[in-house]
Amino acid sequence: MATVAGSSSKKTILVTGGAGFIGTHTVVQLLNGDFRVSIIDNLDNSVPEAVERVRELVGPQLSANLDFHIGDLRNKQDLENLFSQTKFDAVIHFAGLKAVGESVANPRRYFDNNLVGTINLYEVMAKYDCKKMVFSSSATVYGQPEKIPCVEDFQLMAMNPYGRTKLFLEEIARDIQRAEPEWKIILLRYFNPVGAHESGRIGEDPKGIPNNLMPYIQQVAVGRLPELNVYGNDYPTPDGSAIRDYIHVMDLADGHIAALGRLFTPSDIGCTAYNLGTGRGTSVLEMVAAFEKASGKKIPVKLCPRRPGDATQVYASTEKAEKELGWKAKYGVDEMCRDQWKWASNNPWGYQSKK
Repeated sequence: MATVAGSSSKKTILVTGGAGFIGTHTVVQLLNGDFRVSIIDNLDNSVPEAVERVRELVGPQLSANLDFHIGDLRNKQDLENLFSQTKFDAVIHFAGLKAVGESVANPRRYFDNNLVGTINLYEVMAKYDCKKMVFSSSATVYGQPEKIPCVEDFQLMAMNPYGRTKLFLEEIARDIQRAEPEWKIILLRYFNPVGAHESGRIGEDPKGIPNNLMPYIQQVAVGRLPELNVYGNDYPTPDGSAIRDYIHVMDLADGHIAALGRLFTPSDIGCTAYNLGTGRGTSVLEMVAAFEKASGKKIPVKLCPRRPGDATQVYASTEKAEKELGWKAKYGVDEMCRDQWKWASNNPWGYQSKK
């Protein structure tokens, strides 16, 4: 992968939450793209072993450009320690809690973690004159979209506390950039990230019962869970199950590299949102069938009532990212399932050995 256009020397990037699922895959691509990387992560939903595997994947030469710090954005001193020692050119901000159901049950935890941590990050970035950020947002900011595909200028309305933290943080980003125009902030609205690195060495390893479809299917396939609960089989869709836009995590990682490249151009970016998805919808049951094909395993399915707040179908318009970031998803559902199964079959208990 080429270095970012116009960068004469290595850029140094802080990646918050860099030990997590999307973080690790993005850090691999950053290191392969000749960036220096510092990770800060509080290991709430990740493990140090994931960072060791990243080092192994990129090899000793490139892993010399990676620093790993355990720290929490809610503790401003953890950020001060980092910024006072290293001059960062930009921040990719992944750190945050992301389970919709948990956010409904425990909204204060989400507001504390996602909002307070990010506000601290902005304050320390401003103090040390680092004013370029790629922010991990979410398609949840569209709520129940009135029409699809979702376009970036749609009216935003989140339907749960998790989605609201992303929406509030987008608004905070817009306000900061309006008040201090030297900031350049790109908001990346992810659709449904799945898959794993093609090596099968890193992948998604949620703690507890998974909240997302693919890790759940994966745990059924390796025998950790007995069956897959499918919520809703009476939606007005061809097979009755809800439709989502699934995106391969490596495509998502490359989307961050493309966004970073745009931050380092002279153009006036302001605060701009981009969807990262494939632009195609796949139903839950289609995804199950594709995973069965990739793994050769039968996935027992239990049909359950719809969950409140779940939209019938959501998928992205990806034209803006294609045009302005020069980025387009390369992988389809078959590759997503192939790589997810490689990770699952090599690491049935995730990064830990069997509990």
